[in-house]
Amino acid sequence: MSQKGIVVWFTGLSGAGKTTVADELDKILREKGVRVQRLDGDIVRQSLTKDLGFSKEDRDTNIERVAFVAKLLSDHGVIVLSTFISPYKRHRELIREMAENFAEVFVNASLEVCEERDVKGLYKKARAGEIANFTGINDPYEAPENPDLVLNTGDEGIEESVAKVLDYLSANGYL
Repeated sequence: MSQKGIVVWFTGLSGAGKTTVADELDKILREKGVRVQRLDGDIVRQSLTKDLGFSKEDRDTNIERVAFVAKLLSDHGVIVLSTFISPYKRHRELIREMAENFAEVFVNASLEVCEERDVKGLYKKARAGEIANFTGINDPYEAPENPDLVLNTGDEGIEESVAKVLDYLSANGYL
């Protein structure tokens, strides 16, 4: 079976639900026998980008490395589920230009909802001045202007969000 690859790039604030949605999608796609790979910010910082910090320059390099890996995988027929805050529009445009097939998925939840879901306590630390350059608190998040798909995770359940992505992939010939 020939499978068409795509980079599905989930962007949104920390706590918006990017990883939760992508993990469920990964499970469903694997059960269907689809070639799929997850790239997650926390995971790649343990290996591929462990030499990088969180300065603007290091964040740029982090996204560039991940984009390159995602492109390679998608070029070989893999559906790549990438979950990165990726707060800057230009980063997401770079990935769109690199990957032959790309879908920007805006995982949209209000800052208040994200702070309520903050299992790692990162927002609390950022508000206390313990974390510098934290997206949404003391560093900007540039919301996508024309994403391919919007998941309103503050208002919809995980099942609805996952179904939207599956529908998108099916409608565009990836499933």
